[in-house]
Amino acid sequence: MLREFRAQGWSVDLARSEAPGHAVELAQRAADDGACHIVAVGGDGTVHEVANGLLRHGADAAVAIVPVGTGNDFAKLLGLSGCDPARAVRRLTSGQRRRFDVGRVLDEYFVNSMGFGFGAEVVRVRNAMRRLPGPLSYLVPVLKAFAGFEPPLYELSSGDRHTRGRIMMVEVCNGTTAGGSYRFAPDADPSDGYLDVCVVRELSGPRFLAAVPRVMRGTHLDMPEVTLFRSRELTVRALERPLLLHLDGELRTPGVMECRVVLEPGRLSVLVGV
Repeated sequence: MLREFRAQGWSVDLARSEAPGHAVELAQRAADDGACHIVAVGGDGTVHEVANGLLRHGADAAVAIVPVGTGNDFAKLLGLSGCDPARAVRRLTSGQRRRFDVGRVLDEYFVNSMGFGFGAEVVRVRNAMRRLPGPLSYLVPVLKAFAGFEPPLYELSSGDRHTRGRIMMVEVCNGTTAGGSYRFAPDADPSDGYLDVCVVRELSGPRFLAAVPRVMRGTHLDMPEVTLFRSRELTVRALERPLLLHLDGELRTPGVMECRVVLEPGRLSVLVGV
C-alpha cells in the first residue's frame, strides 16, 4: 500500500494504532506535524477515532480512507465501496476535497451514524462474540440481540416534534447505511446540513423478522412502526434505565438518562475518490 501511494507521487509516513483511542492521538500528532491528509487504514472505528482527533484539535487536514474493515459504511460515502487497498489508493490520490457535516453527542463526534436502543445492543452483543466472517458478523448479533431485547421507554424531542413510548431503536444518520448492510436512511446526504433520524417503534417477533431484509434494501420507510425525519438536533431521554448508545459502531455507556445530539455542518474535510 505504501508503495502504491509513493507510485502516485505521495510522500507517506506510517503510524500504527496499538490500542483503542490511540488513533485519536496519532491523528492529532500528524496534524501538528503539518500533514495535509490523514489516511485511516481500517474500518469505521478507525475512521471514527481519526476524525475525532482532527475535530477536537481543530485541524483542517482531510480524512482519507483505505477501507479494510468489515462494514466500511463511511467508505461508501467517499466512493470507495468494494475497493481493494491498491484501487482505493489510486482513487484517493486523484480525489477531491469536500466538506462533510458531523454529529456531536456527549462531547464526542460521529461521522456516519449513532444510535440508541437496539442498534447499540447489537454492538454490545457483537463485541462479546467471537469474530464471524463477512455479513454474518452483523446478521448473527442482530438475531441474538433481539431474543432478549426489551424496547426502552424514551422521550424524543426535535423542534416541535415530540414522541414518547416504547422505542425499538433510534438511528441518527449522516450517511446512508449502518452496520455494513442496513440502509436506515437511503437518501441521507452527509453535506446537506441535516441529520436523518430513523425511529423504529416496538415490533413483534414476526414484524421484526420481516423488517430486517427491508431495512437492508432500504424499503422499510412505509412500515407503520418506522418514522424518518430530518433534523439539526435531537434530545433523547430514557425514562427507566441509563442510555446505551453507539457512535459509528463504537459502544458507549455514559451512565446518563438524557443527551442531546447536534449537527455541526461542514466541519470535516474529507478526500472523496474519483
